[in-house]
Amino acid sequence: MSGTDSAAERAQIPLKEGELFTLAGVHDRNLKVLRACLAAKIIANSEAIVLTGHPEEILEAQNVVEELLKIGRRRGVVEGEDVETVLRIMSRGEQLEAREIPSGYSNIETPEKRIYLRTPNQERYYQASLVNDMVFAIGPAGTGKTYLAVAMAVQALTRHQVKRLILVRPAVEAGENLGFLPGDLKEKVDPYFRPLYDALMEMVPTDRVKRMIERNVIEVAPLAYMRGRTLSDAFVILDEAQNTTREQMMMFLTRLGARSKTVITGDRTQIDLPRKEDSGLLAVPRILRNIPGIAFIELQEADAVRHPLVRQIIKAYQVWRENGTEEGDGAGAPAAAETPLETPPARSEDSRT
Repeated sequence: MSGTDSAAERAQIPLKEGELFTLAGVHDRNLKVLRACLAAKIIANSEAIVLTGHPEEILEAQNVVEELLKIGRRRGVVEGEDVETVLRIMSRGEQLEAREIPSGYSNIETPEKRIYLRTPNQERYYQASLVNDMVFAIGPAGTGKTYLAVAMAVQALTRHQVKRLILVRPAVEAGENLGFLPGDLKEKVDPYFRPLYDALMEMVPTDRVKRMIERNVIEVAPLAYMRGRTLSDAFVILDEAQNTTREQMMMFLTRLGARSKTVITGDRTQIDLPRKEDSGLLAVPRILRNIPGIAFIELQEADAVRHPLVRQIIKAYQVWRENGTEEGDGAGAPAAAETPLETPPARSEDSRT
């Protein structure tokens, strides 16, 4: 027996009936990721997870596996995103507060599904919405800005905390103007609101959404139609706020009425205005940062919970911009990051963010 082998220790984590399948995931995907990322050797059977390695390696693996088991017991499923999050957070060996531990993250109740938060920043986003009347969620694509805003609004509406849900978007993409689009107002704005509709349809039965729109319980409107209004007893979402001008942003923020909440979402890297520096989203943190009741949540590429490639794409573009690379020259492009996930993780129907 070598010196390395003689220094190895063993630890065992007991499993209840069915927990091995929940932990391992479809085709053992989760287990393969754990084995690739953790230094301890992992042997799994229906009765226990056996860990072999040096004491510090075993402790790290124990923290990760036990946290994933807690998630599985709470939700009935452990998904690829859960494994990534737990590996990223629990393997640091830091003392964490309850709200920073993945199994302690909140969930949002909607009529059609329960939505589980996946990252510490998503948890901060949700908690900020509970204690502040105005929340700015700023970050790249795929981090759950819009999806979670709709979920929070639907939950507030279902719990009768507000009477209306108002979805607002600037209609400036690709230089188009509403006046030049065919159809009535609804037909003109529908393409701009498709991401919000998609999220709504996942959380509320389709026929119910249609009835709520007909009764004006759910209202969709371009930003230009907000001028002069006072929005009371409502949960208001301004999506794609990076495409508002500074004047439009001020106009929108001053529409907030009594007993209302508003969430403003945006991505600084996707400004479609002719002059990017005119974006109201760029100026607002400096102007409003110190006002009580207003919270700013910064989401990062680590919060992206779409396909595993999304996080890598976001990071690659950040490097590209920081290096000032000209389009097409090929310089500054980072090498493809290795990942243990060869295929996208399986997703359950009640947990996408």
